[in-house]
Amino acid sequence: MEGMVKEKGRKVVAQNRKARHDFHIGDTYEAGLALSGTEVKSLREGRATLADAFATVDDGEVWLRAAHIPEYSHGTWTNHTARRTRKLLLHRREIDKIARELETKGSTLVPLSIYFNDGYAKVELAVATGKREYDKRQTIAKREADREAQRALATRTRRGRG
Repeated sequence: MEGMVKEKGRKVVAQNRKARHDFHIGDTYEAGLALSGTEVKSLREGRATLADAFATVDDGEVWLRAAHIPEYSHGTWTNHTARRTRKLLLHRREIDKIARELETKGSTLVPLSIYFNDGYAKVELAVATGKREYDKRQTIAKREADREAQRALATRTRRGRG
């Protein structure tokens, strides 16, 4: 163990970009992941997908479901199943708070990203409510308007210097 240098900082493995588009993001939480060895190795290779992943609270425990961590390329018979349900590690009061927030109609627990924080695999969770089509269009329209305003401002400042 003498020659090993401990990892520092945050290294993102996978992000759920679609979540920010499809949901109104509420409170966010950082949870540890209970993983097998081959899952950690697969994550270190930067391979994971959160596209249709979600989390649930069952009997006071939080579970990450449908997250895809592909089998480890150099794994043997000890390899894991890619879409297995994984336990998330949170403090009791955080779990209780999440459970209370999920009682609200239309709210779900969505994983936003999987990353390594100082060498430990973590998942960022958010209590979110679904956006309606109208909200999605409104968000896109606002983004377009902001972009247009930035462009106009940039053009004006460029002309002013010349």
